[in-house]
Order: sequence, then structure tokens, then C-alpha cells
Amino acid sequence: MAVPVERRMKRWQEQRWILDNIIRTVGIEWDQPRIAYTVGPCGPEANFDFNLIRQRVTKLADMPREYAAAARRREAVAEQYEKEGRPVAARESYFIASLLWGSAQWTLFENTPQNLECNEHKVSCYKKYVAYAPNKIERVEIPFGKASLPAYLHLPRGWNGEKLPCVLTIDGMDGFKEIMHPMYGDKILERGLASLAIDGPGQGECCTRDIHVTATNFKDAGRAALDWLRRRPEIDPKRILTYGLSFGSFWATQVAMVDGGLLGCAGAYVCHEPGGHTIFNLASPTFKLRFMYMAGYEDEEAFDRFAAGMTLDGGEVKCPYLVIAGEDDELSPIEHTYQLFDQVKTPKRLVVYQGERHAIGGPAGGLGPNWMTLLADWLRDRADGKPMASERVYVDVTGRQHVTPA
Repeated sequence: MAVPVERRMKRWQEQRWILDNIIRTVGIEWDQPRIAYTVGPCGPEANFDFNLIRQRVTKLADMPREYAAAARRREAVAEQYEKEGRPVAARESYFIASLLWGSAQWTLFENTPQNLECNEHKVSCYKKYVAYAPNKIERVEIPFGKASLPAYLHLPRGWNGEKLPCVLTIDGMDGFKEIMHPMYGDKILERGLASLAIDGPGQGECCTRDIHVTATNFKDAGRAALDWLRRRPEIDPKRILTYGLSFGSFWATQVAMVDGGLLGCAGAYVCHEPGGHTIFNLASPTFKLRFMYMAGYEDEEAFDRFAAGMTLDGGEVKCPYLVIAGEDDELSPIEHTYQLFDQVKTPKRLVVYQGERHAIGGPAGGLGPNWMTLLADWLRDRADGKPMASERVYVDVTGRQHVTPA
């Protein structure tokens, strides 16, 4: 990073040496299970790629270099498969390479040539995957003011031309649209739902286009994406939903606050705290520096004033609402989720996993119902117009579910 970037944030300068020592001691997943959630969509073939990165990263500066090196190796493998006329093998390796390139961008908090190169390879590899994919995937550009938002429209396998219900899919602050649908066994597509996975303001490619996130412009991005979807011949305009993961749960809620035509809004790995005090000021300093880049701020005090305006009003949510959260979320304390949920007036369901952190993956999440299965089934039920009762579900560490009316 350039010196001015390193100096944007006071806590970053104070804790930089601590951060490197924590990575050296704890490893690359010091702040969240980033390898686990990236290997998941890729499948077991990618285990060696990511485990080698795990072994080689001993400080923050190692991350983009090691991810990029692994991405180049995997992209070369894909190209060789393609030359040999092996399209399935090629698409699998292109997909893995795309996610490796995207991961290499995580700690690049400015539009350097290195960051732009990683982005270019991420997109080109994913386009190759799309070309060989077993289902229809279309790369699209959604008009957004004077710019456009890049996205992929995914249709389920076996689609025969009927109009489909569709989910507007929004990833988190450190995510990108390419990671939102795994190569195999996708729980949304397997339920016959289409998905529009977008890079909204501040995410993925939008960062490299200088389309920054503001406190409210995801509402505008959501409107633009939904207007675009409702004009697509493949999509049933009356059966559209939205789903957000991590900070995407915040943005998906904003979309549900301004669009009265959605059949449901679901969020998991939640970020609901007004102003994001915990994630920006108590968690790893990488989160705040990343979001400053996403929002286009170079001055920390100005960013703090901006962040204070990031709030949600559950009373404005206009559709059925699902929240899936860890009880001990270290990035967004559960109290804020309870407060938001209590404000919601539409049919609603809150699922809390006992003792789980932001990324649900401990005993309650492993022994209890799979959170993504719950979410995908709930989206399908809403698309089908099934009635729902408002309730709270508490999943304990043995996997048992305790249900009470909300």
C-alpha cells in the first residue's frame, strides 16, 4: 500500500505491527473463516490451492501476492484443459481461479495496477466459466445513473423457458458477485429460483470503477436492479425476492425498505448495528480501512461522520423478513438485530444460533439446521406464496430448535 493509504486510519497505524503478529500466530483466518467460505463454492479440488496459501501467508502483505500466485497457477491449468478440449475440467479451474483472483483484492485498498490486474483476471476467468457452465449464466450491466452495475443473471439447470421467480443476491463488504453461487449444489438454483448476483456500490468491480457506497445509495442500486429484473423475459416480475449476506444483510434490508413488490427479504451473517461501531472500531482494523476505500474516504473523521448515518428502520420493511444470526456475533452485537427485528411489522422469522459468531460454523450451526438450507427453503416458500407465522427460533449447541411466537 502507498504511504497515504497506510496513514488514513489511526488505529491501523497503531495496530499494524500487532496485526502482522496475530497473522503469524493465528494464521490467515484471524478475522473470519475466509478460506472456508471461499473453498466452499469451489469444492474439494481447490483445497490444495488454498491450503498452500494458508501455509505461505505470515503477514498481511503476503496475502495479495500469494493469492495471485495461486490464481495464476490455477488459470494456467484451466487454459491447458481448454486446449485439450476438456470443457468441464476447464470450467472448474476457471471458477477456482476467478475466486482466487478476487481474494487477492481483499487487502488492496486502492486502485493500484496490481488491484486492477487482479480484477481483470477475476472477470475474464469467470467469463470462461460462464461459457462452459451447465446452466445459463449471463453477464449484464445494470444502468445506474451515469454508470452501470455489473452483475450475473443465473438461471437454474433445466430451465425450459417458463418465467422464473428470482432472488436479488447481495454479498458483503469483502465479497464479490462471483463467489455467491457455487459450481455445484447451489441451494438457491437447485430450488428452481433464478438469481441476479450484483456488485453494488463499493463492492467488487464497482470499487475499481469508483462507484462508491453511501449511507443510502444501495436503495437506488436495489431499485435499478429490480426494475431491470422486472423487464427480463425469463423472470416473473411478481415473484422477486432479495437475500443479503454479511453487510449484504444491511443492504438487502435497505432494498426491502423501499420496494413494495418484493415477496421476501432474507439476511444471514448479519450487520445491523447502527453506525457499525463494532465492525469499524473494535474488530480487525482491516474492516474499516476496506470500507473507507469502498466509500471513497481518505479522511477518517469524515468517514466516521458518514458511518454514523448508516442506520436501518425495521418499521419500513415492506415484505416478509428472515434473519439468521449468530448469538455471539463479534462484528454486529445481537442486541441490534433484536431491536431491528422487533421494529418489523410484516411477517417475520428470526433464527439465532447459540454461541455462534458472525460466520455460523460452530456446534449449533453444524448440529442444527444448515443456515443456507433454511434460507433457500424460506425464499422458495415465499416465492410460492405459502403462509408463514411470525416466530423466533433458537438453535442450541445440540442442534435442537426452540420456537416461540414473535
